[in-house]
Amino acid sequence: MRIYMAPMEGVVDHHLRRLYSRLGGIDRCVTEFIRVTHTRLPDKVFQRYCPELTTPLPIPVPIQLLGSDPAMLALNARRAARLGAAGIDLNFGCPAKTVNKNRGGACLLNEPKLLFDIARQVREAVPTATPVTAKIRLGYESRSRYIENALALAEGGIAELVVHGRSKADGYRPPAYWDCIGEIREQLSIPVIANGDIWTPEDYWRCRDESGCEHVMLGRGLLSRPDLALAIKAQQDRTDHQSLDWSQISDLLLGFQRETTFAYPLQFCGNRLKQWLMYLQRTYPPAQQLFEAVKKTRDPEVLEAAIIASRELVA
Repeated sequence: MRIYMAPMEGVVDHHLRRLYSRLGGIDRCVTEFIRVTHTRLPDKVFQRYCPELTTPLPIPVPIQLLGSDPAMLALNARRAARLGAAGIDLNFGCPAKTVNKNRGGACLLNEPKLLFDIARQVREAVPTATPVTAKIRLGYESRSRYIENALALAEGGIAELVVHGRSKADGYRPPAYWDCIGEIREQLSIPVIANGDIWTPEDYWRCRDESGCEHVMLGRGLLSRPDLALAIKAQQDRTDHQSLDWSQISDLLLGFQRETTFAYPLQFCGNRLKQWLMYLQRTYPPAQQLFEAVKKTRDPEVLEAAIIASRELVA
């Protein structure tokens, strides 16, 4: 079983990737997407999005590219590989309007031939030892071309495919259509990784039953319960797992806030913390109280004091 952490834009930066890799249970992370248009990106862009190029984690962190120009994606993929990228991940799943209107992400699921061209040119541009992987949704306006899209990418040469079990039009509304992911798995000879609506270990087993996929990518579920991957693997191994309590979660939050305080301009101080708290509320009620206490502040001292007070209040 392999469990991947989803590269959630605006939330999962390299600080959070490092935190989760230390926590354990995750076998791979991916960078936030790097948008590729009509230029060759300078090295500093790859290094900013992927500090793991120089300070590696104990797990691989492929560089994620987003765009629609096969030649430019290939050119930038080659550059990332030369810098030491653990892999190249192609984004065909982002549902954001600003991304889709600029021909990036999920809108390309209307163009299977383009998916093939991108995958083929990127695969040919990077060394054989550099994995090329991709993420898709089940479609754009509808769930109608997911087999065609998956086959196009596989024929283009990708090594693995992550499938989010919804179309762009579905957004994030439940359910995730795990059975459709299973149809893709049956058609492909490469590993297929299921993604979508896995909030608990029990969800994992239901997803595994419906999709046939042993490997999964966790996004919102992992942010709402940081030890979810550990809990799933404990069930797999039939070992005991003690869920993290709020005191342990608040320690993680405090470390995360201190680590990110000087990583972003002051006007953005605490933004990543607040995003994480929004997800933690699902599992930990004190996260809602903490969010209300910090949502209007950007003062690092106030943020730290609020986290400490939250931990002490529950204790």
